[in-house]
Amino acid sequence: MAKEGLRVQTTLQLRRNKMHYVYLIRSISIPHQTYIGLTADLKARLKKHNEGGAPHTAKFKPWMLVQYSAFQTREKAAEFERYLKSGSGKAFAKRRFW
Repeated sequence: MAKEGLRVQTTLQLRRNKMHYVYLIRSISIPHQTYIGLTADLKARLKKHNEGGAPHTAKFKPWMLVQYSAFQTREKAAEFERYLKSGSGKAFAKRRFW
């Protein structure tokens, strides 16, 4: 019984500690094409972009990961993603990452 309680606690802790990523990718075939997104599974999301599974990015594949930032909450990640997609955020990303 005690082992089951520990297992449940560990699972709940893992769910709470799940990271959320804001990522910047660049098209390899058309280098001026870039994309900013948010995900909880960075490897799977990049794979989806490269397989053409995301309609907005399918025509510019393949993609390479340029930069990512990890956040403990989805809310903070979404806030940063919104910033990067704003005018000043695009300027920041261009200076720092592209």
